[in-house]
Amino acid sequence: MTTTARRVGERQASLPWFASLVGASTPMEVRQAVYGYLFLVPWILGLIIFVVGPIIACFYFSFTDFEGVGIPHFIGLANYVKAFTGDDLFWPSLGRTFEYSIIVVPVGLCASLLLAILLNRAIKGISVFRTFFFIPSLTPPVALALLWVWLFHPSVGPINVALKTFGIQGPAWLQSADWALPAIIIINLWASMGGNTMIIFLAGLQGVPQEFMEAAEIDGAGRWAKFRHITLPMISPTFLFNLILGVIGALKVFTTAFVATKGGPQYATWFFALHIYQQAFAYFRMGYGSALSWLFVVVLVVFTYFQLVLSKRWVYYGGESD
Repeated sequence: MTTTARRVGERQASLPWFASLVGASTPMEVRQAVYGYLFLVPWILGLIIFVVGPIIACFYFSFTDFEGVGIPHFIGLANYVKAFTGDDLFWPSLGRTFEYSIIVVPVGLCASLLLAILLNRAIKGISVFRTFFFIPSLTPPVALALLWVWLFHPSVGPINVALKTFGIQGPAWLQSADWALPAIIIINLWASMGGNTMIIFLAGLQGVPQEFMEAAEIDGAGRWAKFRHITLPMISPTFLFNLILGVIGALKVFTTAFVATKGGPQYATWFFALHIYQQAFAYFRMGYGSALSWLFVVVLVVFTYFQLVLSKRWVYYGGESD
């Protein structure tokens, strides 16, 4: 063994036992690794206490009759059986959530894409317009809901007052079982169309190679042909990303309905997330609420999985080979 090899062996032998675990081979690397993990400790503790711990506890409570206090008693799959067979609001709330999502997701995506196309122009002051369209998405959800409660007020709300000036009798909106769901849809579409979805679409549009557009224009392609055959395929990964987030966000609809209608009138806006909240925190059926939460997780995972599987037919990734 040479002198250098002997020194290396002696130096490694003097390192702490955990040096190999952190991939350190010198005392300096050991110190850097220790400092790095020390700085990570607060985040790791937060992850365990506020994320991983509650997830595990929720899964355990879903098999118990836990009511928030006392000792939970294991009851097996009783909560899940109750959801499918003994809960009169389970299927209606799930169906109403799907009804909301079927409207909000495609309309929201198309409107956000249209806004992104309009704002993807090299004109003077375009950043100001982008800011104006993005500002509504920064409004806190509770404040947004309270604002629209006033706007939709059947008597003194500006919307019905404006309709009345044209001789149109406005509906009761949030106070009507027929109009409450459309009103919630309008509120959330207004808040989301110019938000993060639009920004992500705008980033995708700016990544479309301009040489493709120039070549298509030389070949005589019009605006619609360029959009259909170049822009849309090139931003298809962005569209898939927004679609997945949009579906998840729509299925999780809660705040607007909770603040504006409390799920009414006549359960017209009783969404599934609101049903989970009411069971767990209003009726203190923590075990049953946990079971509903895990059923909701399954729904989200299934929808996301099918979107990813079906996306192979229409999403184009640059650099892929047949």
